Amino acid sequence: MNNPMDSAEFSRDPYPLLAALRTRGPVQRVRTDNGRTTWVVTGWTEARAALADPRLSKDTARYFADRPGTRSLAPAVSRTMLATDPPHHGRLRKLAMKAFTPAAVARLEPRIRAIAEELADVLAARGSADLVGEFAEPLPIAVISEMLGLPVADRAAVRRWSHDLFAAGAPDTVDRASHALSDYLTRLIAARRENLGDDVLSGLIAARDDADRLSEAELVSLAVLLVVAGHETTTHLIGNGMLALLRDEALRSRLRADPALLPAAVEEFLRHDGPITLATFRFATEPFGLGGARIGAGDVVLVSPGAANRDPARFAAPDEVSLDRHRRTETTEPTERLPGPGRHLAFGHGPHHCLGAPLARVEARIAFEVLLTRFPDIRPAVDSWDALEWRHTRLMHGLARLPVLLGP
Repeated sequence: MNNPMDSAEFSRDPYPLLAALRTRGPVQRVRTDNGRTTWVVTGWTEARAALADPRLSKDTARYFADRPGTRSLAPAVSRTMLATDPPHHGRLRKLAMKAFTPAAVARLEPRIRAIAEELADVLAARGSADLVGEFAEPLPIAVISEMLGLPVADRAAVRRWSHDLFAAGAPDTVDRASHALSDYLTRLIAARRENLGDDVLSGLIAARDDADRLSEAELVSLAVLLVVAGHETTTHLIGNGMLALLRDEALRSRLRADPALLPAAVEEFLRHDGPITLATFRFATEPFGLGGARIGAGDVVLVSPGAANRDPARFAAPDEVSLDRHRRTETTEPTERLPGPGRHLAFGHGPHHCLGAPLARVEARIAFEVLLTRFPDIRPAVDSWDALEWRHTRLMHGLARLPVLLGP
């Protein structure tokens, strides 16, 4: 039986299938194409608990140590910080997080805005555009490239390799891209070591935590993670958010009239149609119960932030976009224990909470402000929403293209 989560329909709109799973219970088994089963977590309460549960390991090297496979992923891709557990994960995170603190990101804001305006200038000269390929992708890739000191001439190739890493149903494509990106960053780090600058990559090369320092393998894998995670998810946050705005003229007008609502809009777009459908691989290190299910030792568990963020037990009218959602009394849980201002799980929860969340929020806020201000008459250039093309990937939900007209 084919896994429905690998289907084109799931890539286009994963929410009906995830909602159907949730009606059977917040934690359900799904059979995969290789005949094995995976637990999928769709309830908000259960997802939040699972994301922080130390009994769910992300150490893929440990999991696959006695499970030989046929894949040929580059170690720098298969063993990033995302695939480690505390305390090792905390050590790597501490060495990298200085570049992504709110204060550090605030210093980047003028440059982020300048890049967004430059991209808008190009679009304005033509009157029509693919908002994904010509704005939502190049903005975050330019920002993370400048932060890491990637040469402008290399960015198109880096963008292509990163894109290929998420190709569903194409393992050979993913494996080739993993080695291409890993080899490129290995060469770049070697060259940068001879000529350190003030970029993040130079900082990681020199980074120390007391007597600790990143090994060469850790340095390359961290660079891979920052390049990929630093733009793929933000691209889809911008693209999906703009689609929501194109579908709602009243919402566009409200945000243009009151830009102070943009941070709330970013949080609601993250909740309503965030970039992460399914979080990355976890497996149980011991048996335990979750949401009425009995998870066995060694079982694979996929947490779905996309489903959790539309859990009707947590959010009223979860399929609707509402900027006023944070004012509703939807829970008796103390607000200081809730995950972020939007109370969503788009950036995860627990020790693996997204390191780049402050940067993604600022990039998205500036992107929406620039597009709405520069193009008040923006509208879709498709006859039907069904004509839109979506990326074919299980983990993320995002548009391949978003054709728009920009003039009156």
